[in-house]
Amino acid sequence: MVRILGIDPGLRFTGWGVITAQGNRLSHVADGVIATDSALSVPERLRHLHDALLELARNFAPDEAAVEETYVNRNGAATLKLGYARGVGLLVPMLLDIPVAEYGAKTVKRAVVGTGAATKEQVSMMVRRILPAALLRRADAADALAVAICHAHHRASAIHIANATRMA
Repeated sequence: MVRILGIDPGLRFTGWGVITAQGNRLSHVADGVIATDSALSVPERLRHLHDALLELARNFAPDEAAVEETYVNRNGAATLKLGYARGVGLLVPMLLDIPVAEYGAKTVKRAVVGTGAATKEQVSMMVRRILPAALLRRADAADALAVAICHAHHRASAIHIANATRMA
């Protein structure tokens, strides 16, 4: 059994979700959102995000982590700030020697819904079906759990392929 921390980074709201995977069976452990105060400076918000993710990682002791990749939008400043938050999301697990995988939004949607063009509502609905115990207070938490589910599927596929290769 492996415990996976999924992170959907954002400077204002960072979604997080923890699941366990045993073979094809996935179970919900916890999920939520880290909110930062927009009145604070960017460095202060990043420190808050760092401290909160560090506490989550210590409390839930994941074996692996997965972070959604940054998409580029028209607002360069917003994309840059999202990149800062993503950097914190990548760094915190590594500081605890937790391996980190990265997945693009379309890859996550494809793994959870079956199409890379899925809407946020479709992703949330499928996360609820796959993990019925999930709280999903915000879409960011659903997205983080979707990242964790995506990683669990990719991880299981990689193990299956490795085992098949060894047998061949």
